[in-house]
Amino acid sequence: MDKKNLSILSLNMAFGGAQRVISIFLPHLVKDYNVSLVLFKELIDFEIPDGVHVEILFPENNLKNTFFTKIKETLQASKKYNMFVRENNIDISMAFLALPNIVNGIVGKKNKELRTVISERCFPSLMYKANKSSQFIANFVIPKYYNQNDALFSNSININEDLKQNFKVEIPMSVIYNPIGIDENKRILPESIEEKPILNFISVGSIYQAKNQKMIVSAMSHLKKVNYHYTQAGAGVLENDLKSYTNNLGLNEQTTFLGNVTNVKDYLLKNDCFVLSSNTEGFPNVVLEALASGLPVISTNCKTGPLELLNGNEPVEIKDGDFVKCKYGLMVNVDDDIGLAKALEYFKDNTEARQHYSEVGFERAKQNDIPNIYVQVKHLLNG
Repeated sequence: MDKKNLSILSLNMAFGGAQRVISIFLPHLVKDYNVSLVLFKELIDFEIPDGVHVEILFPENNLKNTFFTKIKETLQASKKYNMFVRENNIDISMAFLALPNIVNGIVGKKNKELRTVISERCFPSLMYKANKSSQFIANFVIPKYYNQNDALFSNSININEDLKQNFKVEIPMSVIYNPIGIDENKRILPESIEEKPILNFISVGSIYQAKNQKMIVSAMSHLKKVNYHYTQAGAGVLENDLKSYTNNLGLNEQTTFLGNVTNVKDYLLKNDCFVLSSNTEGFPNVVLEALASGLPVISTNCKTGPLELLNGNEPVEIKDGDFVKCKYGLMVNVDDDIGLAKALEYFKDNTEARQHYSEVGFERAKQNDIPNIYVQVKHLLNG
């Protein structure tokens, strides 16, 4: 039986959540489809498997990131991608993130035999809330062009509800959680967790406002600092501000800034728990990676993802300045440094709790093992 021709449309393959998901799927997709990876720009940080054809729409595109250039780029991309789809007899086109999703809808309308599948990776109402012009454009563009596709999948129930209720997306929508590779031999075993004088904890992510690492440093200031050490993996626009804040609170010796690292799991395995301090998420891959490493997790109850990962999406009520014990980890309110301090203190003083969450968290991560998730993606692509 001949393989179908599949095209995957993305802005780039630079380090990022959506790009990472694509990179995980590619080795599996190439076995079942003739795969083309079509990128707006040639930024590639992930390994591309043999057998995947890479096409760059704008090899020398130096357009500035403005409203009008985005419109121009969208129109140009739609024209170029439409030509690519026709010349290469593409059967299925899958897109990730807003701009590729829009282009996919435009091209899908022009090619009735083409099956178009899009993936939303953020919570749109929060993503476009800060900027009124962006919010106005999103309210017009998302309903018009997303609905020209055949199907949509996101990585959160809440994202789909937001698209349906606030952006009038009416095409079939499903939830397919992000995949992860499970390695039984590369994890923290619950029986290896012991009582320690210092709780070493880590956070992973770019340092900018939405990730709110300042909350972690503030939490440290409420604790006996000699008993805790915070490692930050990732850099970003607010890195210097965070370092200054850490210095002002006298926490330099208790904090390590790693910058960007590629071997994240190696650092996860060296710590006693993981902290996610985000104000908002699409789907926090780092939480899933921590669970898959057997690392106990503390997370803010932000939209979207943590509640689904740590409590099966069952709502929780968290008092200000406190935390709750969920099925697979601890949760605190967004921007509640006192609650986070109490959660860190709880893990330091309760070895059995860390052992418990190491065990159940790993079992939760296994639900997202690549084979389980890939079956769902393949089923959706084939319609």
